[in-house]
Amino acid sequence: MIDTACAFAPASVGNIGVGFDILGHSLAGAGDRARVERIEAPIIRIDAIDGCVRDLPRDPEHNTAGAALQSMRSALGLSHGFALRLTKGIALGSGMGGSAASCVAALIAANALLERPLSREALYPFALDGEAVASGGRHGDNLGAMLLGGLVLATRDRLVRIPVPDSWHCALVHPHAVLETRRAREALAGNYALEEFIQQSAHLSLVLTGCHRGDPDLVRAGLRDVLVEPRRAPLIKGFAQVQQAAMDHGALGASISGAGPSVFAWFTDRPGAEAAAGAMARAFAAQGLDSDRHVTPINGPAAELEPCAS
Repeated sequence: MIDTACAFAPASVGNIGVGFDILGHSLAGAGDRARVERIEAPIIRIDAIDGCVRDLPRDPEHNTAGAALQSMRSALGLSHGFALRLTKGIALGSGMGGSAASCVAALIAANALLERPLSREALYPFALDGEAVASGGRHGDNLGAMLLGGLVLATRDRLVRIPVPDSWHCALVHPHAVLETRRAREALAGNYALEEFIQQSAHLSLVLTGCHRGDPDLVRAGLRDVLVEPRRAPLIKGFAQVQQAAMDHGALGASISGAGPSVFAWFTDRPGAEAAAGAMARAFAAQGLDSDRHVTPINGPAAELEPCAS
C-alpha cells in the first residue's frame, strides 16, 4: 500500500438554473488539488493551503476538505489519520464549486490510501458533510459532477449521470468579483408561489428529457430559471446584459453558475460557445468588471488521481 496520494478535482457549474442544489456539470480546466498522506496519529491534519486562495481555516472542523476526511475516518472506523495539503485553483465565491472541489480532491486521494478503496458513490456522503461546512447545507450539485464527471443529478443519497451529446459545450464567464454562497442563499428567503414550483418542475423535466434525447429544442424550452435567478440576479452586476449577450449568440439558455457571480450558457457546439464567451466577457467589461472565460464540453471530466510532485 502507498502512504501518499494526490488528486485533482475540476470546477463545476452548479444548479444549471433549473436544478437548484441537485443538478450540476463539471468543467475542463480549472480545479483544486490535494496531497494526502496516511499518518499513524488518529487525526486530520491540514499542513498547508496554497494556490489562488490561502487564508482558509486550518482547523479540520471548519475546512471543507478536512471535514470530509473527518467524516470518512469516523464512518469507516479508521485507526490512522490523514495529513492534507491543498492547492486551490478555484477562487472562493466564484460560483465554480470551489469548496466542493477541495472536498472531492481530498477524498479521492485519501480513498486511494485505503486497504479497500470505496466507489465514487460511497464517497458522496463524506463529501456532503464537507460541503455543509461552507454552505450550511448538504447539497450535491457540484459534488456529484466532480465525482462522476459530466452532467449529474444528485439527490440526498443517489448520483445519476445524465447523458449529453459530446458536441454540446458550456461557456462560463467568471467576473472578478466575490459573491459568498451564504449571502446568495440568504437572497432566497421568502415566499414562493405554487405556480412557480410547477413551472420550474416542468422546465427541469424538459432539460433532462432534452439531454437524454439530444434534443436542443427541448433544452431551449426548459433552461429558464423562474425560482432562483430572479432573486439572485440583482446581486450580480451586469447579469442581465451578460445573459442577453449569450442568448444573442444562440445559447440554449444562460443563467447563474452555482451561487454566482459566474454566468454560464449552453451551446450545441464549441464555436458557438467560444464566440458567446467573448461577448459575455465584453458585457461584464462594460460594467467595469474584468473576467475569466472558460469553454468546456458539458461532458466534463471527473476528479482523478494524479502523480504527486516530488
